[in-house]
Amino acid sequence: MLASQTKALHQLNKYYMDRVQTRKMAINASLLEIVQIVQDILKEVEVQEPRFISTLTEVNGRFEGLEVIGPQEVEIVLFLNQMGVFNFVDDGTIPGCAVLKLSDGRKRSMSLWVEFITASGYLSARKIRSRFQTLVGQAAEKSRFRDSVKMVCDSNEVKLRIRDRYSVQITPAFKCIGIWPRSAAHWPVPQIPWPHPAFVQEVKTEGFNLYSRECSSLITKQTAMEGDAFVMNFNDAEDRLLQNGCRKKCLSILKSLRDRHLDLAGAPVNNYHMKTLLLYECEKHPREIEWVDMVLFDRINGILLQLISCLQCRKCPHYFLPNLDLFKGKTAASLDLAAKQTWRLLRELLTNARSLDSL
Repeated sequence: MLASQTKALHQLNKYYMDRVQTRKMAINASLLEIVQIVQDILKEVEVQEPRFISTLTEVNGRFEGLEVIGPQEVEIVLFLNQMGVFNFVDDGTIPGCAVLKLSDGRKRSMSLWVEFITASGYLSARKIRSRFQTLVGQAAEKSRFRDSVKMVCDSNEVKLRIRDRYSVQITPAFKCIGIWPRSAAHWPVPQIPWPHPAFVQEVKTEGFNLYSRECSSLITKQTAMEGDAFVMNFNDAEDRLLQNGCRKKCLSILKSLRDRHLDLAGAPVNNYHMKTLLLYECEKHPREIEWVDMVLFDRINGILLQLISCLQCRKCPHYFLPNLDLFKGKTAASLDLAAKQTWRLLRELLTNARSLDSL
């Protein structure tokens, strides 16, 4: 048993150095180019509209609010000042979404975002996004990089195409520090010992984010509030939960496997699905001894098995918001194809001791 684990670890470490680190270096090189161009555009946006202050700054070697979606796709989050005059409302009307409503007794004029507040007192995510899209479009035309940047106008999201190679989405957002949404009140599950209560408190105190992003794909029933709603995002909480043991290493390997073998038409499986299933795997294996390099191969196989199960059931619940299905909007055909491809990948890993040399 120990000999086979040692061989598997050797193969994984070799794969990590040859494939994963190469992927990371390529992405980092791309990010330097992307960030330079986006920072230039956001500076011009800030000149035109000081409420949209660029928060794309480097902190400890990482760019604040930058999320790598894939090798040539990133999302950059612009954190705005909420000014404390809104209440957070999460009543479950729109799965995965919530609204910001003027506090009782507060007047619109007391808000920094006065013209984006609806007659009902809601801060409209759609209105903010629409204004921001106009500003970014104007700034891109003035930019010294204008020959390398194109606005993608297929929705009211703010999307850029850089050098005809990179897709960049810029998303206005608000930080919600010190509060936790009712939709995620079940977490953590009482019977499961992971994460430790002190860790849970730390995560909940840090809070979550509200993204001004289209949420129509998340909706089962159209509501008047749809355009005003913000999408709840837990990236910071998820990253904090994955910081111990070999969890981050596990995620990096899963991302590399996905990019190389599960990058299919219609994008049925993305890296966020991998991250979500990794979090569920942490609950199944709550002890830190189960997250050391020697058993990393077992954890990866377990996550791929769970991915196949989710694809076959055509449902992948969000880790914090189980009523939100991350496969919603994906076609049955694309999910079936992904299940078959994942099974091929897993079978190769299980039956060929040297599979990672060629994967």
